[in-house]
Amino acid sequence: MNITVYPSEISGTLTAPSSKSLAIRAVVAAMLADGTSILKNPSRCDDALAAIKMAEYFGAVFWLEDDNLTIIGGEASHETLINCSESGLLARLMIPLAALSSDEITITGEGTLLKRKLGNIAGPLQNLGVNCSTNNGFLPVKVKGAIQGGKIEVDGSESSQFISGLLMALPLASNDSEAIVHDLKSRPYIDLTIDLLKKFNINIENRDYQSFKIPGNQKYKAAEIELEGDWSGAAFLLVAAAINGEVRVKGLNRFSEQADRNILKALAAAGVEVNYNDDEISVSKKPLSAFEFDATHCPDLFPPLAVLAAVCDGVSKIKGVERLHNKESNRGLTLQQEFGKLGIEITLEENLMLVKGGKISGGTIFSHHDHRIAMAAAVAGLIAEKPVIIQNAECVSKSWPSFFEDLELLDVKIVKL
Repeated sequence: MNITVYPSEISGTLTAPSSKSLAIRAVVAAMLADGTSILKNPSRCDDALAAIKMAEYFGAVFWLEDDNLTIIGGEASHETLINCSESGLLARLMIPLAALSSDEITITGEGTLLKRKLGNIAGPLQNLGVNCSTNNGFLPVKVKGAIQGGKIEVDGSESSQFISGLLMALPLASNDSEAIVHDLKSRPYIDLTIDLLKKFNINIENRDYQSFKIPGNQKYKAAEIELEGDWSGAAFLLVAAAINGEVRVKGLNRFSEQADRNILKALAAAGVEVNYNDDEISVSKKPLSAFEFDATHCPDLFPPLAVLAAVCDGVSKIKGVERLHNKESNRGLTLQQEFGKLGIEITLEENLMLVKGGKISGGTIFSHHDHRIAMAAAVAGLIAEKPVIIQNAECVSKSWPSFFEDLELLDVKIVKL
């Protein structure tokens, strides 16, 4: 599907979509818990739906009613093949969780996920007594446990997601564990995992992100929680307002552990005024100045930040490009290539992205099947000199299925082809 976004002044109030990252973690925790868990405000994006389907593989029963997702867990049974669709987070969580079983289980996926490197997962699992083999570092992965616990070392330089999976699995091992982590990136996502696990009666000791002490023989207990609004998605709305309009976003927790809450710091660095009223956050168009921002621990902010920088006066510098190589696309190169078609000049220098502010000409871009590239291009279209056409725009369903419909509610002119 192609989407054309016309220059538009965005205006109105919108509730942020439910957090994808929290939804997936919560579904997995509820699956492991004895009893009935209730997840309020569940996400309906493709990745969250994949997590629900995966929970069925593990014997969980669920139903959705009145915007509440009820899950009866307890790991009654499991399949020998787990399909994580296109969710990298789900795959990296499920690999160590599947290794709790003494049966051989294969974890696989679809689409772009099959082309994403998993990082060093085999070594730590093998040190926990698990037979683990990968497809040359890619899915599918075969594991055969069961994990007994112990002391391991893990590389955290590429992704924290596998570490989150270990933190969810090791409490169920028969022995205590310690995970020593080297060069951990995306620390807020580890905080997100540990905070969620507490709600399900799982306790982990974080020793300054250098090591994690995990008592064994713990049990997940059912919980009732409300899932926060998604800062990753809301970042696009806040940037859209900053460059051309005024938006009020509801449903966001100002004190969230979500990494992408740092969009507020980036907006402030560019001279944007952010106003708060109860659970509502509002941003309106202001003159923008070039900014510097370190996105090492929140790499999903690169696409909206690139749009923000493109409208600023001067050259903005965003640090953390090394974190972009293993996303749905190589986002650094994709942003440089596709935004170049819109007249946005992006230079990549080692770990820095330099974005030269100026006019956005408009034109046609290809999303590379990357939901955040498609969303960023749509925001750029709001202030472009001519319409922006986004090819393969349906990929936004990975995290925000109603993204374009919601933009229309905010007075953005959109045509679907």
